[in-house]
Amino acid sequence: MTNESNRRDFLKSSGLLTGSALLSSLPFTTKAATGHPGYHFSANDTIKVALIGCGGRGTGAAQQALSTKQNVKIVALADAFRDRLDDAYKALTARGAKAADGTPKVDIPEDHKFVGFDAYKQAMALADVVILASPPGFRPSHFEEAVRQGKQVFMEKPVATDAPGIRRVLAAAEEAKKKKLNVVVGLQRRYQPSYREMIKRIHDGALGDIVGGQVYWISGGVWHKPRQPNQTEMDYQMRNWYYFNWLCGDHINEQHVHNIDVANWVKNSYPVSCQGTGGRQVRVGKDDGEIFDHHIVDFVYADGTTINSQCRHYEGTYSRVDEMFLGTKGKVEGMEKKTSALMGYNGQPIFSYNAKADGNPYQIEHDELFDAIAKGEYKFADAERVAKSTMTALMGRMATYSGKVVKWDEALNSQIDLFPTTLAWDAMPKSLPDANGLYQIAVPGKTIAV
Repeated sequence: MTNESNRRDFLKSSGLLTGSALLSSLPFTTKAATGHPGYHFSANDTIKVALIGCGGRGTGAAQQALSTKQNVKIVALADAFRDRLDDAYKALTARGAKAADGTPKVDIPEDHKFVGFDAYKQAMALADVVILASPPGFRPSHFEEAVRQGKQVFMEKPVATDAPGIRRVLAAAEEAKKKKLNVVVGLQRRYQPSYREMIKRIHDGALGDIVGGQVYWISGGVWHKPRQPNQTEMDYQMRNWYYFNWLCGDHINEQHVHNIDVANWVKNSYPVSCQGTGGRQVRVGKDDGEIFDHHIVDFVYADGTTINSQCRHYEGTYSRVDEMFLGTKGKVEGMEKKTSALMGYNGQPIFSYNAKADGNPYQIEHDELFDAIAKGEYKFADAERVAKSTMTALMGRMATYSGKVVKWDEALNSQIDLFPTTLAWDAMPKSLPDANGLYQIAVPGKTIAV
């Protein structure tokens, strides 16, 4: 059977093809007897992609999709802001990428550009695969819709900003499995050969039992977008999404989830509890929203192992973004480096890895996803795992904000919902500035944990 035949069978079984779709390359919408909607499909080997969230990471992910070996075309864009959409379109078309038949790989007419809070639904309907790269607070609703429409998914991390969002992602992940929809999530260390090889050997017992470790994302801060005259609060927070928990979840979630996920990967489990401390030492201005600038958390696993987590945003200070783990036979750190090793306590390497010839993990995750889609294979179900690693980060935030010990079950079942009641440019988010332009900040000992 050819790859194209495999792919057609796969798209049909996963909800992307129904009935007469094989007979036409024209878009269609129908309702199958099962109650699931039908979807657009082109009766050739083109894999059509919609980009949802046109910021820098979304644009980068779209470029990586275009760089795979498959006949990928970007056919739709969606963003809350027209200027971000236009920037992405300009960047994607500047490459001039062409398919094998000479047609542009970025084929987005004006009526395939969608702007607004509901734009994602229209863009998804035109594609076989969706790239979800809006701020993390939107990930649960966007992922739910992608699964409902039966789309293959690449989505960026983290996948939620509160426990209600995590529960929505977990439920959608189960539906994705039932529909055999590939879901790859952008925790790229999971696709990095050095991490794969080293952690495989850790799981095989090369370091013995893992009894401790430390994970780090300590670096400088990120961008600000100055408040503009007559700008609505919703517009301002959306432009500065990193500084508001309903959109970002704090930097322990948005950035440090990478390293926290590696800890869960090495332990092959998730923490049962945590405690920590955090606050705002240098991030104290009215343009710094409501997030902390440092978090230090002890994550405790069921076997009693404690992994210490550190993340901070201080300009002009020591930086470190990596992980270190201690086993009964040896230790490992620097798995992200070009050369790394599992080291015995006698100073001799147990296993060494040279990553100089390895590819870019950001590209590898797209290469593997689109290869599976083209072959009609169901291989990737990242959503549940990443939801639980995101929940680990959120549990850490709960601990640092409250100063309390937080347990996994109570964190996952938290009813604290950060998302606005209404999404509209003139609607108010739940977190608002006071008369001095300052936002309410969590106070350990006073802020409710869950």
